[in-house]
Amino acid sequence: MENKKISSQYPSRSYGNRQQPEKKVKKAESQNIFARSGRAVKKKFRVFSIRAGMDMPFFLLIMVILCIGLVMLFSASYANAYYVYGDSYYFIKDQALFMVLGIIIMILVSYFDYHHLHKFAMPILGVSFLLLVVVLFQPAINQVHRWVQIGTFSFQASEVTKFAIVLSFAHLISINFKRMDTFRYGILPYLIILVPTLLLLAAEPHISCIAIVVLLAAGMLFIGGVKLRWFVIALSVIVGAILYLVIFTDNFSYANDRILGWLDPFNEQIWQETWQTRNSLYAIGSGGLLGLGLGNSRQKYLYLPEPQNDFIFAIVCEELGLIGALIIIILFALLVWRGISISLKAKDKFGSLLGIGLSAQVGLQVILNIAVVTNTIPNTGISLPFFSYGGTSLVILLAQMGVVLSISRTSMIEKG
Repeated sequence: MENKKISSQYPSRSYGNRQQPEKKVKKAESQNIFARSGRAVKKKFRVFSIRAGMDMPFFLLIMVILCIGLVMLFSASYANAYYVYGDSYYFIKDQALFMVLGIIIMILVSYFDYHHLHKFAMPILGVSFLLLVVVLFQPAINQVHRWVQIGTFSFQASEVTKFAIVLSFAHLISINFKRMDTFRYGILPYLIILVPTLLLLAAEPHISCIAIVVLLAAGMLFIGGVKLRWFVIALSVIVGAILYLVIFTDNFSYANDRILGWLDPFNEQIWQETWQTRNSLYAIGSGGLLGLGLGNSRQKYLYLPEPQNDFIFAIVCEELGLIGALIIIILFALLVWRGISISLKAKDKFGSLLGIGLSAQVGLQVILNIAVVTNTIPNTGISLPFFSYGGTSLVILLAQMGVVLSISRTSMIEKG
């Protein structure tokens, strides 16, 4: 009787007299559904149209922020570019080129069915680990190992790491969603990923990336439904380990001066260490409500070191004032909100988690960057998305935004 019930339940999946186990049947059915869905999406994607299925508000927000960022980068960088390279357009030419390349990649990625990222999640994580190891053997820049140099081309390995963490967590949480309340499926796999990642980042050292990775991981696990007890224990252990590394190891000795500088940026005994923070505060203060006007910053004339990088928001405040800075913050907030809204409309948990993670990454970087520039937290060296100079990081970021647009396209197609 039992065999008859099984065969009647799955008549098309019998192999002679042996019946396929129920678990394998369900897996095969889910793969079939995915294949049919993939074929449908692929068929729809054959018609190339930039607007077809794309979330235009999200796309337009990216373009507006990019344009403002490019203008502010030129304004912030031309004095330093002329002084260092003898060419006022040195930084803007590079950034504009990578921006165009990034936009093209973003649009192309938006046509890639994000479901296929499932099978690339673990390989990308493996590449991320490899890059974090390789970067330790690269020459140190300002006492840290963060850049992978390939000929004249260089990039930060941590940019790949952030994407790899979001992707791998979305992959694992989505396939183990119903078992996230157990230690084996809700905590253990993520600790296996996080512990070596954080140790490698600590070896660089890279405090800001450690903070972003931990916050992203914690947020995704919380959304994924991990049991609160395991969540609190794991988070406490990780935060405790990070604090131990920062306080008691030589690798983070420079962080002690930064913490002292954060507590008292006008302390004459650490004048050199707080130079950047002090001039950032001078720039913000001199901007006032309406700013000095576009291009009229004084601090960018070799007072604020490398104003085109992590402290570009200080120049934004100086030239555009509090009003201009608030408008840019609102644009970022709208971008993150729209990205999360797109993600919540995804037809599967993987798409929702992936989109939320990528959108949250932008929001976290903006918050941490502004907090550093305003001396709300110690200087950790974190860039402002779409604004700070950095071609490869901009391309990677735009590719990630392309994934969010892919979620919007695919969701629209699956909806019918």
